[in-house]
Amino acid sequence: MASMNLFAQVIALILGLTMHEFMHAYVGHRLGDTTAKSHGRLTLNPIAHIDPFATLLLPLALILIGSPIVFAAAKPVPFNPWQLRGGRWGAAAVAVAGPLTNLALAIVAAIAFNFLPYTVTGATILGAIIMINVALFIFNLIPLPPLDGSRVLYAFVSAQTRELMDRIEQGGLATIGIFVMVIYFTPVGAVLNSLILGLIRILVPSIPSY
Repeated sequence: MASMNLFAQVIALILGLTMHEFMHAYVGHRLGDTTAKSHGRLTLNPIAHIDPFATLLLPLALILIGSPIVFAAAKPVPFNPWQLRGGRWGAAAVAVAGPLTNLALAIVAAIAFNFLPYTVTGATILGAIIMINVALFIFNLIPLPPLDGSRVLYAFVSAQTRELMDRIEQGGLATIGIFVMVIYFTPVGAVLNSLILGLIRILVPSIPSY
């Protein structure tokens, strides 16, 4: 059963991250930016989006050590804000498209879990899709550069705050790594975990704990 849970989580993770990054690319393309397409990222092929460390090794290591928060990331989709219609608001639309896609995947899986017949294997996979995508939705909306939530916040703040956010974003995965440590060793992790579990319970009140 443990191996099935791990398999389901890997499948859910690849699905969630692939759809997340594809929708960044798709919305950017619809708003006039051809950067993602020219880099081969306007595709549903997971290979184009997977980063071996951030997508696979890091989350698997966190799962195996029993971390309360599992973080994973795909290769960021490149975009040119100067090509986007709508300026900062266009960039915000591109950013929020990823997390909203994860929420949509969780809702679809929850509908299937609640109303359709399924096997034990099917329930395990659906449960993993719900939990992984809810976690990706909430985590990516945190307004910390380079997470998607920062791009939404970016559209509302002053030029001075945007400049500070740009400097933080230069830290890339190092910034996220520090934040993951903060989550792991402080009450921030418990707060995020409560939000994730709360939304999961709203979607599927009867879903088992993993």
